[in-house]
Amino acid sequence: MNLEPKTLSLIEKLFAKFELSGQNADDYLEGLLVSNYEPYWKYIQLDSLLNLQHPKTDIPDEYIFITYHQITELYFNLIHHEIGQIGENSSAHNLALRMDRMIRYFKHLISSFDVMVDGMDHKQFNQFRMALLPASGFQSGQFRKIELCFTSLGQLLDPSMDKGTERSFTDLYDNIYWKKGAIDLKTGKKTLTLEQFEKEYDTPFKALAKEYESKNLRVEILKHEGKEGFADLREKAKSLDVALNINWRLSHYRAAVRYLARAGDQSVGATGGTNWQKFLPPRFQKLVSFPEFWSKAELDEWGKNWVENELGL
Repeated sequence: MNLEPKTLSLIEKLFAKFELSGQNADDYLEGLLVSNYEPYWKYIQLDSLLNLQHPKTDIPDEYIFITYHQITELYFNLIHHEIGQIGENSSAHNLALRMDRMIRYFKHLISSFDVMVDGMDHKQFNQFRMALLPASGFQSGQFRKIELCFTSLGQLLDPSMDKGTERSFTDLYDNIYWKKGAIDLKTGKKTLTLEQFEKEYDTPFKALAKEYESKNLRVEILKHEGKEGFADLREKAKSLDVALNINWRLSHYRAAVRYLARAGDQSVGATGGTNWQKFLPPRFQKLVSFPEFWSKAELDEWGKNWVENELGL
């Protein structure tokens, strides 16, 4: 049997690889002879994937609700995957590549929210939503991790706090904006939603915030200021800012208005008891991951045009 030069070269490289790790290449080749080809449905673990939907009620559209949120979390995971790919390679080229991918994922997330806004029966949603208590989309740990990896902790302060004041790490973390968003509207105390969330995530969130304080995406982009490729990185950062801090949040807000504001009454609470009317709109939170790239006028109008154009508010 005559082997092509390319095939011989690949075999030599394969043997060299196994030799470096102290493995016997012949044993692996023998294993290949008896192994089965893996079909598509096994490769993507389709049976397991389709067995992850477990609605708490028999109301049909709850299946849409739970499936959509699982898809959302998979996209968040892809964004984390790209953040992790930056690692030690924060070259302008690599940053641009990763940011383009994250922008693409956010575009899919934002456009897909129509599944929630237009794709569920209003009556059915308001029937099954109370069965979900105290669970809330507020409790998406992956989304909070994206925020922590994008910018400094000081940029995530509650809007009532002065971001220009020097603060300790503990003070910054204790006053992060979303903690105020899960205060019970009636009692002024922490909701069970927040208590559960803090118990599960406070420790890993603090560790992540400390790890990324010196290497978050904002820091890595600013390292290229004045260098070739910086202008492109700046524009991509602005696109990510709009996607994360305006369009994604307001898509969520639009869904909340659609399903929670009955007959024009926006006093209806979310399943976790969160103050969604004040928590979601960017015009209240003024969350900006990359503030250096925006003018004062743009920051003053942050999210306003979207609200006026999309919601007529």
